[in-house]
Amino acid sequence: MTDLAAEPRACFDLSLSVDLHTASMAASEERAVAGVTSGVMGPGETVTWRARHFGWTFTMTSEISEHDPPHRFVDRQVRGPFGRWWHEHAFEAVPGGTRMTDRVDYAAPLGPLGRAVDALVLARYLIRLLEERNAHLVRELGPLHR
Repeated sequence: MTDLAAEPRACFDLSLSVDLHTASMAASEERAVAGVTSGVMGPGETVTWRARHFGWTFTMTSEISEHDPPHRFVDRQVRGPFGRWWHEHAFEAVPGGTRMTDRVDYAAPLGPLGRAVDALVLARYLIRLLEERNAHLVRELGPLHR
């Protein structure tokens, strides 16, 4: 969960920004290479990301498969390295701003080997990436003070 000092609609829209995502993932050199490559994504739109993780270049195409402004949206992998990737972004109005909650359901690739890598490093790595993206949102929108 991340608390932001902005209304849900502002948080919702900024979370759909390809440009913000790219800026927040600069450490992994993530960039949009196809589909929507800048601006705010909408329902049914796709973006193909290319990034370096663990020293390898990965490409993943995701689609905004559910879109319920300003409450929630879901991006899901349509092509890419994961066996499955589903990421829900939920936004709840709270006094002074918005509480944003990420829910992720994924399956590592490569069967038993992928599950072992997931248990050893991948789960923590993905949590850190989400925390970095959310910290970037806080820098843009401000932290919620109670």
